[in-house]
Amino acid sequence: MKKAIVIASVFALSCGKPAFNSKWMEEKAPEKFQTRFETSQGNFEIEFTRDLSPEAVDRVYQQITHGFYDNVVFYRVVPNFVVQFGHMDSTATANNWDRYKVKDEPVKGSNVKGTISYARSGPDSRGNHLFINLKDNKRLDTVAFNRVKGFPTLGKVTKGMEVVEKLYSGYGNETMKVYDTLAVKRKEFMKKFPKLDSIKKAYLFK
Repeated sequence: MKKAIVIASVFALSCGKPAFNSKWMEEKAPEKFQTRFETSQGNFEIEFTRDLSPEAVDRVYQQITHGFYDNVVFYRVVPNFVVQFGHMDSTATANNWDRYKVKDEPVKGSNVKGTISYARSGPDSRGNHLFINLKDNKRLDTVAFNRVKGFPTLGKVTKGMEVVEKLYSGYGNETMKVYDTLAVKRKEFMKKFPKLDSIKKAYLFK
């Protein structure tokens, strides 16, 4: 992957979310669970499968359960490649989530169209940033990047892939040039990239 970034993100009362609680890290995901993402373009659904990457799926379960992905931006949308999200877009600097990295696990499922994986920047660096494959990116199963190999998938879009494909992609990788400003100057970042879509709410459902 050209640029897989894992940068600290937090919950904060200032952005309307509960204060971080380290006990959340003890929560285990069910073997399978459904999640709905309500976005500015409509809704899509993902089924996560714990066996694919147990520790990573536990983490995404914890994050979705506690509102981590609510009101975050799809900050990187590269046509015919990936949609990426997971930055908290917050000026808070406690970096609590980032203290608990997800250990590396083997790739069990292929990065085909509609699958979802954590981005990572090196060994044991997964934890906040997710990407959805917009096409079959099977090279991501084995690509060597900064001393790690491949990106383990966590699940797959089961409904609303057409919504994922509608997310604004006109900026491509341009957003990554000033990506760091998203955490501290969200308004400035959004003013520069006003057409970016966002997640309104993500939650589990049966």
